[in-house]
Amino acid sequence: MKLSLYLKFIAGYLVFGVLGFIAVSTVSSTMMNRYMTRGRAEAMYDEANLIASAYSNIYQGERQSLDSVYEQLQAVAVFLRAEIWVVNRQGVIVVDSNASQRTGNTIEGFDPTVTGNKSYAVGDYFGQFSYDVVSVSAPIIGNYNTYGYVVVHMPLSQIRADSDQGLDVIYISAAVIFVLSLIILLVFTMTVYVPLKKITEGAKQYAAGNLEYQIDLDQNDEMGYLAATLNYMSTELDRMEEYQRTFIANVSHDFRSPLTSIKGYLEAIIDGTIPPEMYEKYLKRVISETERLTKLTQGLLTLNSLDGKACLNRSNFDINRVIKDTAASFEGTCLGRDINFDLTFADNIQMVYADMGRIQQVLYNLIDNAIKFSSDGSTIFIQAYHRNEKIFVSVKDTGIGIPKDSVKKIWERFYKTDQSRGRDKKGTGLGLSIVKEIIQDHGENIDVISTEGVGSEFIFSLPRAAVS
Repeated sequence: MKLSLYLKFIAGYLVFGVLGFIAVSTVSSTMMNRYMTRGRAEAMYDEANLIASAYSNIYQGERQSLDSVYEQLQAVAVFLRAEIWVVNRQGVIVVDSNASQRTGNTIEGFDPTVTGNKSYAVGDYFGQFSYDVVSVSAPIIGNYNTYGYVVVHMPLSQIRADSDQGLDVIYISAAVIFVLSLIILLVFTMTVYVPLKKITEGAKQYAAGNLEYQIDLDQNDEMGYLAATLNYMSTELDRMEEYQRTFIANVSHDFRSPLTSIKGYLEAIIDGTIPPEMYEKYLKRVISETERLTKLTQGLLTLNSLDGKACLNRSNFDINRVIKDTAASFEGTCLGRDINFDLTFADNIQMVYADMGRIQQVLYNLIDNAIKFSSDGSTIFIQAYHRNEKIFVSVKDTGIGIPKDSVKKIWERFYKTDQSRGRDKKGTGLGLSIVKEIIQDHGENIDVISTEGVGSEFIFSLPRAAVS
């Protein structure tokens, strides 16, 4: 049977509680019994010495009544809840605090050194008791002679009964601590198990393809961070999935249109719909459509290589010269529409450290866009200036501008604004995506400032070349 993490934790908690209680009770019982036995033995030994001193005074010639000493012996016996004997050197019980029949009995094998190196002995004391007792003895000394011994006995069961009372306090304390430790289980349930269950459900939903599912977990801890991360991941995956669908639809559309035109023109030539004298005109259209397909394919390949984080071939070069050469390549297009360039440079030479081929592509795409959306007879302004360790390049047109709600979308692949669709008949919608990828690969930024009906300005930065 498969156990959940929560059940495993509960089982571990219960096993810990049971084993902990057994360990505490076993160790505590042993230690408490030893402690109580030793403590009572020490108290008994002290009292035995006091009684022995009283009897010693008699043997030393002091006038003292045996009855008064016996009363002291009985009082101490009652106080200690013990039995006290006075035994002579031959092992005969001379005095018994209980006034029992043991008085006058001889202890067979009596040996006052039976305790060894300890102050007490545990047993039946030479067969005198039918149960175990703790026994201590103190010598009665007078005039430098030993006349007998004071022996004190306490039932071991009595000591253990007192020990059990102390153990009850320990057991109750352990039980209270165990119950209070349930708070840990409650905290675990609320802060770990419940959030983890929600996160697990979210993972199941994502695995099933439901990327719109959001994990409802409002916690400012690791679990909350994990839930927020998963929610963000699902949102991005859902957005990526939507982007892929849009991407495929756009690619299909942009490939289908020129292919349909090519197919239609060629079929018309084959079936004779287009007369031979018109072949050249329509074949040029076929070539134009194939160029459009080639441009689209090259754009996709470029984006694919940029996605793969292709290595940049960085070098020091004059950005002014690259701008001039790139602008000059549009001379034929600009002459036909009477569009002029206004180039402004902060210095005659402005060296940057970048991939010159990639930056030429950036400038080509930005200038091509500016020309495409500018009116005939307008001017395109290109500037290059430096600030601190950066060179900034600006390409500004006075064309139709970009709608406010489309400014953030122009960097998306295949995106075209509704206004641009009318003018950008041959565009692929990949130019600005390529521009942004190249600039970001350089670790730089590109921004756009646009007002609808006024024009647009694209500004990107490049690192200045180090002065050698």
